[in-house]
Amino acid sequence: MGIELPEHPAGLPVGPGWRTDTDVAPVVFPYDGSFVADAPVGGVEHARAALEAGVAVVRAAGKVGSGARRRILLDVAAELQREREKLVEMLIAETGKTRIDCTVEVDRTLFTWTAAAEEVAHTHGETVPLDLQPSGDGMIGFWTRRPIGLVIGIAGFNYPLLLATHKIAPAVAAGCPVVCKPAPTTPLATLWLADIVRRAAVAHGAPAEMVQVVTGDAAVGRELVTDPRVGAVSFTGSAAVGHQIARDAAPRKTLLELGSNAALVIAEDADLDAAVDAVLRGGFYGNGQACIAVQRVIVCAPVLDAVLEKLAARIGELTVGDPRHPGTRVAALIDDAATARALEWVTDAVDSGARLLHGGRVVDRAIEPTVLIDVPTERPAWCEEIFAPVVGIRSVPDVDAAFELVDESRYGLHASVFTRSLATAFRAIETLDVGGVIVNEVPGFRSDVMPYGGVKDSGTGREGPRFAIEELTVARMAVIRP
Repeated sequence: MGIELPEHPAGLPVGPGWRTDTDVAPVVFPYDGSFVADAPVGGVEHARAALEAGVAVVRAAGKVGSGARRRILLDVAAELQREREKLVEMLIAETGKTRIDCTVEVDRTLFTWTAAAEEVAHTHGETVPLDLQPSGDGMIGFWTRRPIGLVIGIAGFNYPLLLATHKIAPAVAAGCPVVCKPAPTTPLATLWLADIVRRAAVAHGAPAEMVQVVTGDAAVGRELVTDPRVGAVSFTGSAAVGHQIARDAAPRKTLLELGSNAALVIAEDADLDAAVDAVLRGGFYGNGQACIAVQRVIVCAPVLDAVLEKLAARIGELTVGDPRHPGTRVAALIDDAATARALEWVTDAVDSGARLLHGGRVVDRAIEPTVLIDVPTERPAWCEEIFAPVVGIRSVPDVDAAFELVDESRYGLHASVFTRSLATAFRAIETLDVGGVIVNEVPGFRSDVMPYGGVKDSGTGREGPRFAIEELTVARMAVIRP
C-alpha cells in the first residue's frame, strides 16, 4: 500500500525482549487487498511464555509507585502525540476505516492515556468505623485498593489502537501487568503501542514485561484466558465469543464489552433534522463496524413520512470509496466474508418483507449506505448485530411502544432518544434496559472518561479509566487492634 510503518523490534514483545520465533502473515489493506506489512503470528507456546513472564512480575508491577505509573502513562501519551499522523495512516491501512474515523480514534486514544494518568491520583481507600459494633471498640480499620494481578486484554479489529489502550492504560495505572491479544487482522498498531509502553515503563523503573502482546488464533486466546493465575480478563468483541470466554475464565473476573444493535428513537416532538443527521452520522461511521452504531431506528408514526423524506434527501451525502481520501465517509468492511454476511442479511430482510429506501449494493468494494424499511423484528438485520453500514427503520404508535421495542433486544449497550420533552427524556433514562441512554445525540456517543458497558448479552463491567481501574483492583481491608 506504500505507507511509512514505524520502527520497532521484530517479533512479539514477550518476556523482557522480543521473540522472533514466530510465523508471519500479511496484513492487507481492506480497500483493495494490497499488501501492508508482514506481522508476527504467535502460537500457544508464546501465550504460555507471556503468562509465565506476566505472573513473574506481578509483585514488581504492583510495587511501581503511583508517581512512576503516572509518568509512564504521560510519556506514552506524549510519544503517541508526536507520531499522530503516522498512527492515522497505519489505522487506515490495517482497518480500512476512513481517514476521519481513524483521526478520531487516534485523538480519543491520546485523551485516554492522559485521562488514565490523572486517575492514578484517585486510586485510594477509606477508613472504616469499626467501633460501630461493640466488637470493634478501640480498633482501627481502613481499606486500600490493590492490583488484581495479571490482566489479559483481548481487543476487536474495528478500533485496534483505542481498544488496546482501554485494556493497557488502566492496567498500568492500577499496577497490573497485562498481556494484550489484538485481532489477527489488525495487529500493527497494538505492536507499536506495546513498544512505546515498554520503553516508557523501563525508563521509570518498571519491568518491560508489564506489557506483552501475543497474536494468533482462538487457541492462543483460550490459553491466555483459562490460566488460573490470571487476575482478570478484559474482552471486547462479539457476544458469542465473550460468553465463551466468561465460561472458560470462570471463576476469574471478566470484563466483557460485547455486541449490540443500538436503537435510536425519534419521538413525535423531536427535532427531525437533528434526528436524521444523527442517523447519518451514527449509522455509518467506522463503515458501520461499531457496536454502538445506529442499527435500529424506531420512529413514532406521526413523523415517519417526514423522517423518511429527509433521510432520502440526504443519504447521498455519504461518499463511498477509498478511505484514504478525506471526503470518504463509507469504505470497505474488514474483509470479504464480513461483506458477504451483511449482504446476505439485507437480502434476507427484503425477502421477508422489508423494502429498500437506499443502498443494498456493493460500490467500490464497499456496501453502499443501506436503509431498510419495516424489517421484520425476528430477522437478523433487525435483532442481531449486522456490523455493517445498514440501518433498519420501523414505526410505532408512540414513545412507550418505542421503548418496549428497544428493550425486546437481547442486547443492551447504548440507546438514544430524540425528543424536546424532559419528561420523555427522563422516562427513557428510567425505563430503557441499556448501559447508556443518550438524549438528542447518537447512541455512538462515548466520552472516554464515562462508564461504558452494557447489560444483558452486551456484557458485564465498565470501561473508562476510572471505572476500569476499579475493576482491575481489589479492596484490601486492614484491621488493627492497637
